[in-house]
Amino acid sequence: MPGIVYGTAWKQDRTAALVGQALALGFRGIDTACQPKHYHEAGVGQGIAVALGAGIKRTELYIQTKFTPLPGQDPNRIPYDPEAPIADQVAQSFQASLRNLGTDYLDGLLLHSPLATIGQTLEAWKTLEKIHLAGGAHRLGISNCYDARLLEHLILNTRVKPAVVQNRFHAQTGYDREIRALCARLGIVYQSFWTLTANPHLLAHAALTSLARERQCTPEQLFFRLLTQRGITPLTGTTSARHMAEDLAIDAIGLDEASCAALERALFGAPLNG
Repeated sequence: MPGIVYGTAWKQDRTAALVGQALALGFRGIDTACQPKHYHEAGVGQGIAVALGAGIKRTELYIQTKFTPLPGQDPNRIPYDPEAPIADQVAQSFQASLRNLGTDYLDGLLLHSPLATIGQTLEAWKTLEKIHLAGGAHRLGISNCYDARLLEHLILNTRVKPAVVQNRFHAQTGYDREIRALCARLGIVYQSFWTLTANPHLLAHAALTSLARERQCTPEQLFFRLLTQRGITPLTGTTSARHMAEDLAIDAIGLDEASCAALERALFGAPLNG
């Protein structure tokens, strides 16, 4: 999985062009969902097809999508039979994603959110396990999971453990400290979304802006760099080619341990992983 992933929500008719642009500029990780309400998954597939036609190999890409339970779907555009058992809904969504994305396997397949009960969540997960064990998805995960007890229950009661947790990264959840600690302990990749949108106060913080000037980068680049050095994989959904290029350049930013620690204290009041 790349250290930064391109997110495709809310792009609708621009999806194919933006995914093609992101891949041409150097992104190799793409996140989407089988949820027409917020994503144009077929457009993601069109953008990927352009990249493959330009010489990028499928094996170079990390393609990740999600099964979205009924409450998260537009009732007029549900990509599976809403009357079917949950297991069939997951299987139908998976097949739709393969068609939309023009691939015969996924690098990541996530539950877009926990279902209404833990029993239903486990029922959906068992179908994801079957897909994984058949080679259809290399990694399984869950998004919008903010209850560490639920994540622990999922880990303890499944055959194939979650390999990815993708959550909003914002102050309202304490920046997911408890869940991130669990992920770090068990080797689960923590992906962040709304990373910039939800944190304008951090991006404007004097400690970040002053160090960004010193390092000759933007505050957004420096924030992403800090997070990646602390084991967080951010999603970026920018539609700007300039910002895409800036996001891809974060690994070149010099950020030593002392600077990381000082930024953490200033922005979060404590170490991110403490």
